Amino acid sequence: MAKTKRSKTTGPKQPRKSFSFKTSKRTKIIFGSFLILFSVGLFISFISYFFNWQADQSMLGNVLERGETARNWLSKFGAYISHLLIYKGFGVSIISLPAMLFVTGIYLFLNLKLFKIRSLWFWGAYLILWFSLCFGFFASSNPILGGVVGYEVNDFLQDYIGKLGVILVLIFMLIIYLVTRLNWTPDALSKSFSKQNENVKEEVSEVKFEGHTATEESEAKVTPSESPSSQDEDVEIEHSFSEKSPETPAEKEKIVIRSEDEDDVEMEVETAQDEEESDLLSKKLVEDFGEFDPTLELANYQFPSIELLKDYNSGRGITIDQKELEQNKNKIVDTLKNYKIEIAQIKATVGPTVTLYEIVPEAGIRISKIKNLEDDIALSLSALGIRIIAPIPGKGTIGIEVPNQNPSVVPMRSVVASNKFQNAEMELPIAMGKTISNETYTVDLAKMPHLLMAGATGQGKSVGLNVILTSLLYQKHPAEVKFVLVDPKKVELTLFNKIERHYLAKLPDTEEAIITDNTKVINTLNSLCIEMDNRYDLLKDAMVRNIKEYNTKFKARKLNPENGHKFLPYIILVVDEFADLIMTAGKEVETPIARLAQLARAIGIHLIIATQRPSVNVITGMIKANFPARMAFRVTSKIDSRTILDAGGADQLIGRGDMLFTQGNDLIRLQCAFVDTPEVEKITDFIGSQKAYADAHLLPEYSGEESGIGVDNDIEDRDKLFKDAAEVIITAQQGSASLLQRKLKLGYNRAGRIIDQLEAAGIVGPFEGSKARQVLVPDLLALEELLKKEQNS
Repeated sequence: MAKTKRSKTTGPKQPRKSFSFKTSKRTKIIFGSFLILFSVGLFISFISYFFNWQADQSMLGNVLERGETARNWLSKFGAYISHLLIYKGFGVSIISLPAMLFVTGIYLFLNLKLFKIRSLWFWGAYLILWFSLCFGFFASSNPILGGVVGYEVNDFLQDYIGKLGVILVLIFMLIIYLVTRLNWTPDALSKSFSKQNENVKEEVSEVKFEGHTATEESEAKVTPSESPSSQDEDVEIEHSFSEKSPETPAEKEKIVIRSEDEDDVEMEVETAQDEEESDLLSKKLVEDFGEFDPTLELANYQFPSIELLKDYNSGRGITIDQKELEQNKNKIVDTLKNYKIEIAQIKATVGPTVTLYEIVPEAGIRISKIKNLEDDIALSLSALGIRIIAPIPGKGTIGIEVPNQNPSVVPMRSVVASNKFQNAEMELPIAMGKTISNETYTVDLAKMPHLLMAGATGQGKSVGLNVILTSLLYQKHPAEVKFVLVDPKKVELTLFNKIERHYLAKLPDTEEAIITDNTKVINTLNSLCIEMDNRYDLLKDAMVRNIKEYNTKFKARKLNPENGHKFLPYIILVVDEFADLIMTAGKEVETPIARLAQLARAIGIHLIIATQRPSVNVITGMIKANFPARMAFRVTSKIDSRTILDAGGADQLIGRGDMLFTQGNDLIRLQCAFVDTPEVEKITDFIGSQKAYADAHLLPEYSGEESGIGVDNDIEDRDKLFKDAAEVIITAQQGSASLLQRKLKLGYNRAGRIIDQLEAAGIVGPFEGSKARQVLVPDLLALEELLKKEQNS
């Protein structure tokens, strides 16, 4: 018992304070409902009082007597409260009080921010007082109009400053309201009058211009010699307007300079004023047709409803176990005391899966001493995934992250429905999940600009990709964003096949938009490089720096489509397993990805690369240098954590969506949102059932080394593995470079050259796009005969 008592006194009460002293949403709804209904009743009482106040005067002294009755529509309560606020209060001006109470109740009921109505209450009370004083002064004989307050204050003021002084006070109060509240300043009034005068002058000038004759124009011109005062001036200025033609639109200004010496020659200086920028054609097009709308082709497209997502928590949110918090706090305090580390303060922040305990050690305690006790604290708490942040950036505290015994799921529905995501002013908003403080974390992919993901198998990496894709499907129209999906596993991204003609991009003459063959990945990456170069040419012609400025200019019809200009959607490349591509293709994949990562940001091509093996031969230095944004799920070793994050911590996560995220600065611990396969299927079915484009977005054509163009059938230049490759192709009856890569352990370039040589020898057919080449030799015996004929010839 003594130990329990000591722990309650030594442990500060800040964790309880963080979640028990806030006004709950339910309390606001209840109090808001009360104010709404009370304001309605008060308004009814006031209206009834104006008709029945004389009849109810006699019963006001006996309000508590049950035998007494009142004619007010709210009976004795209505009669009494109306008499108190109107007759003995501020008069008829108090009628605005129910309106202010009603608005306040609405704000509380809808959980809106109350600071927005502070001015309503201040100026409402101000006007109530002003009208009460006015009625008390001008209509003092009627007690209802000004009330006792208006009458008594007027009587008091007249004793000291007289009636004229009261009038001046009322005028000054009115000026305060007009200037401060309504902004009726002399400048504002003069501007409004000048605008009206300008409009009138423009109409008059238009009328005069229509009736203007050549004679009047000739009479209006005055030359320096004709001017009566020209002899007395050293410098004269003459304005001449050129004819209205496209070549000479500027107004010219002539300055004649005369010297005091009569024999000196006059010099005439002619200058032209700066021309105003005029996009008359684009302005006229915008006036006639409006701005270009890229969504017009699918104008009836409907975004998926939030009802398609499942609420796994049923609106319960985070459950706070005070017993668990108290136990963990005591264990942390006792463990540190065993090593003579005293704590001055401790605070708990409860998140969906992790609770952050922020401690402030006593003066003189070294931070490294606490950092070294990470394993000891984990042992005392019997918990997996203890992580110490010493110190927390931007705070003078040390953080200890402890997993909750009963973690909460973060549904995709909750983050999509949040205000931070719905009102995000971002180009490519992504709702990642929730922080330890249970706040929705939203980032802009366009500012990352590329994302590198890593995590061991089953730790939430594929769910994270689905979260990113789902976020964009809920925010961006099919005309605004396109996805290039690479899925070497062939099972993770297949659901998005249903939205191929809405959101996906692919190479021409390919059957499926989702890429599963490594050979097609190389062609697609090189095609994206061609698309990048083409877009930079368009930006150069348009004289803009990025895709946002380009699309804004194109929407304003300042770029001519006949010159090749078009609306540019964002293109997002998603690779689900990058390690498999590096193993099979190596530099053929790394080089175009590095080039895209370095240059493609400005033209709207963004990369999201995921891998379950974050080793240095997969995530090379060139890749890491161009991917400042990193997302790490749980990995198996500290080496993997440092490879992906350049810091430890990913090996101490607890899995199931627990992750660390960085954009090149501090690490942020998040619980990734959860979206299940049936939810993604519902979303893609909903989108796929709507009207779509005729085809997926087509990328530029790219002819790889498999084309076989210009290859000579020179036996001496054939590869050493030519015969072995021919036997592999004929045995499998499948002509593809990827087959040779797997069977003979070759790189992509060498396998492609051998395929070209086999085509030149007549063993395989020509390149047929996404299809495998046709094998022209039926069996190995026929191959031997073919090779013998070539040697004899």
